[in-house]
Amino acid sequence: MKKQIKTTEAIFPMPVLLISTFNEDGSVDVMNAAWGTMVDRDVIALNLTETHNTVKNIKTRGGFVVHIADAAHVVEADYFGMVSGGNTPDKFQKTGMTFVPSALVDAPIINELPIAIECKFMEYQSGATGLGVIGKVLRTSAEEDLISGGKVQIEALGAIAFDPYSHGYYKVTERVGEAFRDGAKLK
Repeated sequence: MKKQIKTTEAIFPMPVLLISTFNEDGSVDVMNAAWGTMVDRDVIALNLTETHNTVKNIKTRGGFVVHIADAAHVVEADYFGMVSGGNTPDKFQKTGMTFVPSALVDAPIINELPIAIECKFMEYQSGATGLGVIGKVLRTSAEEDLISGGKVQIEALGAIAFDPYSHGYYKVTERVGEAFRDGAKLK
């Protein structure tokens, strides 16, 4: 029997996305955002309010990079979610991480994170049902040691997910089925 529980602002699990931009002065800004998804094969939506420094940077610079957070960098990922770049302008430097500028958009690619999705800012949707930041994916890149047969090996990635019920991070590692095949057993 199911028991009613408190509704949270999210559905479990949620991705841990690190969004990187350049600040007005050229320094690196990174925020932790769990509210993001693909709305098309090459369009990403980040449900972020306009009050975030990162959103202001995206609108000003016209681009951003979405990184998939991994277990090896859970401390840095959590820190990026706890500290505002508006209050701590050197928060990226405090992590010891490094970056290279994207060749496609005016945003940094964080070297230590395994996957980078370079996006061109398309629009900001506000209102009760607005999605927030909408971006066109221009390129996705992953560390070579994670790629086999042209595909990212999720088991090797060590991606982390956020649990909004207990405020925990969980490593995504084990494949339990074959999409678009297992269900065929019931046909």
